[in-house]
Amino acid sequence: MMIIDTLLLVFFIYLAFATVYLLIFAFSGLFPLKRKINIAQKKRKIAVLIPGYKEDSVILEVASNALKQEYNKNYYDIIIIADGFKKETIEALHKLDVIVFEVSLKFSTKSRALNAALRQLNEGYDIGVILDADNIMAPDFLKKINSAFCNEYVAVQGHRIAKNMDTPFAILDAISEEMNNHIFRKGHRILGLSSALIGSAMAFDFQYLKQTMQEVEVVGGFDKELEVILLSQNKKVEYLPDAFVYDEKVPNAKVFTKQRRRWLSAQIHYFGKSFIPALKMLFKTGNIDYFNKALQFILPPRIMLITVSFLMAMLNLFFNLYPGFHLWIAIFILGLLVFLLSIPGYFYNVRTLWAITRLPLGIVMIFFSLLKIKGGNKEYLHTKHTYNAFQIKHPLRKPKRTAGDNHK
Repeated sequence: MMIIDTLLLVFFIYLAFATVYLLIFAFSGLFPLKRKINIAQKKRKIAVLIPGYKEDSVILEVASNALKQEYNKNYYDIIIIADGFKKETIEALHKLDVIVFEVSLKFSTKSRALNAALRQLNEGYDIGVILDADNIMAPDFLKKINSAFCNEYVAVQGHRIAKNMDTPFAILDAISEEMNNHIFRKGHRILGLSSALIGSAMAFDFQYLKQTMQEVEVVGGFDKELEVILLSQNKKVEYLPDAFVYDEKVPNAKVFTKQRRRWLSAQIHYFGKSFIPALKMLFKTGNIDYFNKALQFILPPRIMLITVSFLMAMLNLFFNLYPGFHLWIAIFILGLLVFLLSIPGYFYNVRTLWAITRLPLGIVMIFFSLLKIKGGNKEYLHTKHTYNAFQIKHPLRKPKRTAGDNHK
């Protein structure tokens, strides 16, 4: 019994740490993010990099909308990195005012596609923006990115937000994304720490991106690799909560589970890779950002956190398990508070209740995916994108109509 009690105590401490960690940043995210406002004196040349693998169904719409920025067209280029596209799609892209790089990769990854394009681009750019092949930039996105670089950041994360919420799992995915934005981006920046990167809607100093991406050779989690490099070099990542990029959310439980499995596998990989170096750097140079990132990698999924703490509390009603019912239920309640503080108000509606009915299925599938987590970050997951960019009106989308916006 002594060994079991010790293991339960260690497990409780782990869940308690994760809950308190999330609660601190969930609370800080409630405050306004104050930053120095600069009137951009310089228009920087921006390369908007859009890698895509067999994204014929959405890329023309994405490319067309990307050309409608409220930013002087002479100062940005849309660069489509086309891997496995149909011939007719390539021909249609060439009719648009975009740059097209055709690549044929033996093993397709986002990092390889980006590096293939970066090697061909000249040194005439100041900023490199990375999007996914389904992403739609708000009309003022590049203008806000340009202004942010007045503060001499080398990396800026925009606010990626759902563009579709038409299935229960798309809604759950959208909620998860907004919680991440609240906790790991806004909440962190308010307390002076770096924003987490997210894989798209990201902007970098172009020369830094070109040089650093040469070190990145991963199947999944290239944004985590970039983040670890940035933070280990004591570079701060800014977050722009009002610079929106609309992103397609997963349609069903199968894709939802595969995605989470890959993310969890990448987290474990990068925790093992970065924890000891981050700990050493914390004591040697006081690099809190890097150590904080290493701690993030070991956090459990939030839904698993409250599920497990609730189950442990219920078990304590029948068995006298360590450290006791009241402590387990306290962790469960604090975990619920994290959700309440982090979920935007516009999600409190009937559609979200509809999505919650699918949550038990999602929890069970995530539990089973943990059994197959080994090597998950080495598995390439291509999600087919099909949604029209303006099919569903998002609560945070500006009512202003733009060219190509045909919704009523």
